[in-house]
Amino acid sequence: MRPAVEQDGGAIDFKAFRDGKVYVQLKGSCSGCPSSTQTLKGGIENLLKARLSFVTEVVAESV
Repeated sequence: MRPAVEQDGGAIDFKAFRDGKVYVQLKGSCSGCPSSTQTLKGGIENLLKARLSFVTEVVAESV
């Protein structure tokens, strides 16, 4: 997922993990992209939840 985001000029940085939630920060072109919610929920969240049973949600933090 990360290489695809970086090819489009964006970045996703891990910030924290608390109470089943993964907190990330969207940077570059991702921070203002209308598709960022789909990337976050449909891509990153689904991938993490499928591989790590303790992940319940991925949340984007503001810059």
